[in-house]
Amino acid sequence: MRAAPVLIALLLSVYPFAGSASETPLERGTYLVRAIVACGNCHTPQGPDGPVAGQELAGQLVIDFPEFTAYAPNITSDPVSGIGNWTDEQIIAAIREGIRPDGTIIGPPMPIDLYRGMSDEDVRAIVAYLRTVAPVRNEVPKSVYRIPLPPSWGPPVGTVATPSREDKVAYGAYLAGPLGHCVECHSTFVNGVPDTKGHLGAGGNRFEGPWGISVSANITPHADGIGHYSDADLRTIFKTGARPDGTPIMPPMGTAYYRNMTDADIDALIAYLRSLPPLPSPAGD
Repeated sequence: MRAAPVLIALLLSVYPFAGSASETPLERGTYLVRAIVACGNCHTPQGPDGPVAGQELAGQLVIDFPEFTAYAPNITSDPVSGIGNWTDEQIIAAIREGIRPDGTIIGPPMPIDLYRGMSDEDVRAIVAYLRTVAPVRNEVPKSVYRIPLPPSWGPPVGTVATPSREDKVAYGAYLAGPLGHCVECHSTFVNGVPDTKGHLGAGGNRFEGPWGISVSANITPHADGIGHYSDADLRTIFKTGARPDGTPIMPPMGTAYYRNMTDADIDALIAYLRSLPPLPSPAGD
């Protein structure tokens, strides 16, 4: 298993432009996890200087809200503390339906409502990548919810196709929703969950961590949001993790991952953000 990081680095260097018809599931999964999906942004332990070396996807405390204290579980291939004994179908059910193999429900901030729209092709590609991650023995506490969880997140997910890249706005919506779940952090929280109907993209959510306190930005085309940024400005943010004036974007924004996105994916994401209804930032933000 020690060869896995070397293999992944090789894949990233040989296949920097994801999305070609010839890419394998592992190549696609490597790109997704290391770029827009950014699983490690929650599931890899973070220190003041970023991800903890040798702990990729080993789990950590993610959020401590009044409504819940959530821990991202260990999703390495460790058979005791991770998902090493789970089947591919069980992993897919956990990602898209929020159901563990024992039948219990996965709660927020895992964005199951969004992941239900992840395509069959992409969710299987992510599983292919997870199978290459070195096992790490790390027992993570169970999340504690002070709000009721639903009995399920919906009926079983059927067949889901990958949207065409020809429609930039539609594919950008797929990147911002089922894949990157940008709209989860950037839609104003109501009772601890994102309001993607009334406050889609309006931001204003506070996150505490080793970096201090950050507030999710308004990513709608409103003047409070990205209305004053050019497309080139937004590309700079994704590629460098800093605003055009040089100020860094704070965690939990997954800048270390988003800079690995292809130019085509970034352009599709920008096209989608431009299409959102312009909303003001929440009062007091």
